[in-house]
Parts: sequence; structure tokens; C-alpha cells
Amino acid sequence: MTRLKRWIPEICIFALLLTCYVYFFPRWADWNQNSRLNMVLAVVDDGTFQIDKYVENTGDYAKIGDHYYSDKAPGVAFLGIPVYAALRPMFHLPAMQTLMARLEANEAVAQTLREDGSGLLEHKVRFAIALVAVAFVTAALPSAITGVLLYRLAHRMTHSVLAGSLVALSYGLLTPAFAYANAFFGHQLCAALLLGSFALVISGSNASIKKGALVGALLGYSVLTEYPAALGVLCIVAYCVLVRPNVRFLLALGLSLALFGVILGVYNNHIFGSPFSLGYAHSTLYMEQHETGFFSLVGPQPDALWGLTFGLYRGIFVLSPWLLLALPGALFWWRRRGRRRELFLMLGIFLSFFMFNASSIMWWGGWSVGPRYILPGLPFLALLTTDAIKPSRPFAAFLLTVLLLWSLVATWGLSLAGQLYPPDTFRNPLLEYAWPHITRGDVARNVGTLLGLPGWWSLLPLLSALGLLALIWLLASRGYGQHDPMIQPSGQLVRREAGR
Repeated sequence: MTRLKRWIPEICIFALLLTCYVYFFPRWADWNQNSRLNMVLAVVDDGTFQIDKYVENTGDYAKIGDHYYSDKAPGVAFLGIPVYAALRPMFHLPAMQTLMARLEANEAVAQTLREDGSGLLEHKVRFAIALVAVAFVTAALPSAITGVLLYRLAHRMTHSVLAGSLVALSYGLLTPAFAYANAFFGHQLCAALLLGSFALVISGSNASIKKGALVGALLGYSVLTEYPAALGVLCIVAYCVLVRPNVRFLLALGLSLALFGVILGVYNNHIFGSPFSLGYAHSTLYMEQHETGFFSLVGPQPDALWGLTFGLYRGIFVLSPWLLLALPGALFWWRRRGRRRELFLMLGIFLSFFMFNASSIMWWGGWSVGPRYILPGLPFLALLTTDAIKPSRPFAAFLLTVLLLWSLVATWGLSLAGQLYPPDTFRNPLLEYAWPHITRGDVARNVGTLLGLPGWWSLLPLLSALGLLALIWLLASRGYGQHDPMIQPSGQLVRREAGR
């Protein structure tokens, strides 16, 4: 098999996922995204972290004295700053001016706006273009890369292209990760960073200084992106100490991780007056919640434990029931004695995010598609399904098909319905929010909308593109073998045992 043949599934998975992600635009008028984008605009346009000029478009802000700042972890905005800085001069080009004028006059786009709104003003179009650009770099690309990593890890464990592809595509398209894969949040970037560091630490015995520094950088930036990532970082660091006790590797990892801690401390000290003071401590709209427990954390709550799993409000297994395959999948992992440490690591990372989410008095996450606070740990739950997702018998194939179709309807229904994330006032958002919007053709803004296609017709270009990509994958995969030696985490090639 040629090297190119080996890359065919990864290339196709990346292309399929990225196409689906970038086809839909980030939600407009979203406080969470606007808070981060305000910081990007303020730094590039005004040379300051103060978002005073833009604060009216968000309620997610911190107030220090008479000035306003984003109260979010700064990692996503830091990456967005060079993206917007490179984009900013292009707004003056004739081609960009023409595009902005056409957007302002686009009737299909105008139909997605509130009737009592101010319409597509020039500065709003510019704001939207900037949001699309920074979300592409900080969310869509990392999410597609996460899918490729999942394929590579799943294929390494089972040596099955089918299992690897199902895990990668099901995670990327049939979980709430899809809803945030092109949004200027920190969840998907954090997931990519943690999964990347996980892949590195289990990929062989090579514990070099460079590898340790890279793992530390990925882990450090994950905390800079989402503060709860510190829980996943602790799991991976503990694994490295217990399983890879190489002094040089651990020292490089620790120094690299500490560097990003210093960066965060300098940022917090500059704005909030102390290296250990977070923006949430200065939020003005959620003071009661943030002052309860430790920044809203009060310990696992029964209603949250049910609500995050099987509740109609935010249940991950209601939205993506195929993830239930992680239960038998974990048993298969356990039977592989050489994989038990990795099993505990994956469970530890996912459960750390799950218990964090269940411990918050705002566990539902506001306006949201599913339980968004667990998203950084979701790739590890998906990876646990690897050995169970292959249909070995007709009934198993039928059951898997039902679970995947259910996940498709629920996830895409909530992600595509309307122009906003489902408000937290709907106790059954799929029926109370998604269904009414879907039946009247109120579909999230997308590339088809820009082409003038209204409602569900706007999805035709996406379906055509996906069909073409699937055909290319099918033709390019002819003769693709699935009987190479299994690649183990140690990096060594071993023969498959007979009868297994």
C-alpha cells in the first residue's frame, strides 16, 4: 500500500468534516462569541483589551472601574487576534466592498433577521465577516483535525478503516460538537488540544525533550482556552508521571506548561489586578451564580447527573445515543490488558469534565445545544466506542443504524434550527424549539443563504458537495487493504494473533 493510499481516509474525513463545519456560519448576536470577538477587535483596532466600544452586543463581560473587558479565558481570542489583523486591510479592497454591499442587499439573509432589528448595517456585516474568519481558524480547523486524530487512534486500536471512520464522522457530525465546530467558543479548540496531547503521550516510548515541550504547550494552551481543562491536564500529567517516568520528558513538559501559566498570570494581573484573579470574578450579570460555591461549583447534583445523561433538556445520550456504545466499548478495552492504563486515562478525562459540569449550579450552560461544558472531554468518550461500533451481525448493524439516525435527527435538528442556539427556557428543546423552526424552514445561515436560496433549499449545495466527496472517497479507496499489521501505541509493528 502506498503512503497516499494510507492517507485517503484521513484526507476524506478532514474534507467532509470541514465542509460541513464551514458551510454554516457562526451564530450572530451570541453573547459568548461576541465577548471574545470584542476583545479581538479592541486589541487590533484600538490597541487595548478594553471592550468599551463594543460592550453593548454582549452580557458576558467583566467590569473594572469604568472599563469593560471580556470575562472569558483568553486563549481563543489570542488566536483570533492575528487572524483579524491579517483580514482587516482587506476590508478596504474593492472586491471586499462589493461583497459587503451584496450581503447588505441579500434578501435570503435578510429573512433570517428579526423584523424589529436594525438590519444589515455595514459595521454589522464587517463584524460578521470577522467572526466567520476567526471561527474558521479557532474552531472549524481544530474540530476537523480532532476528527482525523480520532480516526487515527481508532484505526490504530482495531486496524479497521470502517470503525475508525465511524468513530471520527459520528463524533464530528452526530454529537453537540457539530453545533460548536464553527463557533467562536473555546470548547472545540480545547478538545483538539487535549486529544492531541493524549495522542502524543500514548504514541510510543520516545520520551524526548521536544515531545515533552510540545505536550506541555498543548496542555498549557488548553487551560488558556478553557479553565476547566486543568482537570484533563491533571489526568494526562498523572499518566505521564506513572507510565512515562522520564526525567527529561517530564521536565520539558513541566517547563512548557508553566510558561503558559505565566502568560495567563500576566494577562490576569494586567487586567484584573492579580495573577490569580479570573474574569468571572468581575462579571456583573452573574455575580450570584459565581459567588455560590467555587465559581458556581457546589458538587455533583442529582438533577444535573440525570439531566446531562438522559434528560430531554440537555442529555448527551438523548442527543447522541450512539455514544452509549462507550459502555460495551470500555469492556473491550478492559479485556486488552495492555490498554487498561489508556482506558483509565480516557475515562478520567471525560469524567472530570462531566463531574465539573454536574457540579455547577448552571449545569445546563445557558442557551445551548446539549451539555456544552463536557465538549472538551467528548472525544475521549467517542474513542471508547471504537471496539463496539463495528456491526458484526445483522441485528447489530440495524441497532447501530437506528442509533446513528436518531443522533443525526437530534443533533442536526437542534444545530440547524433557527438563528440562535436554543434558549434555556425550553425544557424539551428538540420539540419546543427545533421542530417549530424546522417545519417553517427557518434554517441557520449558511453558504446557500448567501447564494439566495431560502430555507431548506439552502442545503442543496452542501448535499451536492458531500455527495461528490463521498464519490471521490469511494473511487480513491478501491484496492485499499485492511490487513496490515496492527500498529500498537509503542510504535512497534506486531502480528495479529490468530483467532482474535
